[in-house]
Amino acid sequence: MSIKNILVYLTHPHVEAWNFRPEHKALLESRIPGLKVEVCLNSKDFRERLPQAEAVIVWVFKQPWLDSAPRLKLIATPAAGNDWIKLESPENLKLSFGGFHGTLIAENVIGAMLYFLKAFPLSTKMQEQKKWARVKISEKLRSLYNSRVTILGFGGIGKVIAERLKSFGCTITGIKRNLFPVPRYFSTADRIRTFENWQQIFAQTDHLICTLPGGEETDGILKPEHFEALPKSCYFYNVGRGNIYRESDLVSALRTGEIAGAYLDVFDEEPLPETSKLWEMENVLIQPHLSAVSPQYLELFVEELAASMLLDPGSNSFNGEQ
Repeated sequence: MSIKNILVYLTHPHVEAWNFRPEHKALLESRIPGLKVEVCLNSKDFRERLPQAEAVIVWVFKQPWLDSAPRLKLIATPAAGNDWIKLESPENLKLSFGGFHGTLIAENVIGAMLYFLKAFPLSTKMQEQKKWARVKISEKLRSLYNSRVTILGFGGIGKVIAERLKSFGCTITGIKRNLFPVPRYFSTADRIRTFENWQQIFAQTDHLICTLPGGEETDGILKPEHFEALPKSCYFYNVGRGNIYRESDLVSALRTGEIAGAYLDVFDEEPLPETSKLWEMENVLIQPHLSAVSPQYLELFVEELAASMLLDPGSNSFNGEQ
């Protein structure tokens, strides 16, 4: 597939890292010789230019827009999921979603793990009170070394998180539909299992990390009995989608001590309402759906997209992912 021009409409009113800048345009054009990148700053400009576009980079694309885009061969988005681009598209139109998020999300997950295990909230509290609480803090300290980590949703993001955790000496159990392929960094103690084996797996889990996508298949997949099966010392992390459990079930598990704490980046309702009980819980760390954000976000996306388009040196081909 030969593409000579890309129309870009990537703006965000709140998160600076999600805005396509001149440096991103220059980077993409430098990676693909002969490619012309046109940047739109508003929806009106984008819709007016769409009929001439061979490819677009967007956050959102609506089904009716296809009627005014006869030349379109590629729709690319930095987003990892299809929450904002759900199309019945012709066979000659490729859809490409970002696959670079794992590195950024892994840093946040590991940061949250250390936040809990190294008692940073308590240390901060004692610091504010100017107390040398050596005994009190030492009783809370734990290590990632030899931790048993279960990753529910062992796809691209889950595998990157697992690889990073191996350097801390963790044992990994990945839960997915298929048992193969096994990652090259796995040791003999690591394993891949299906969700049907959850009871045995959850009972031996120190950290449960969820990277599941949204949708009907994952809606409410975690129920009260799943939280009850986890050790009381287990921490829970969700960087997938917030539909996988009912918030009331998680709040109950945290309140009753069925699990030790939770790092939550995603929620069933976003923004998280002020009435949510999660805001009040000391053993909860809330991040407002930003676990993949960094100043390098769009740079990583552009590099990934350019690599996929350059199947052959000097060509403008694209290896699309449907």
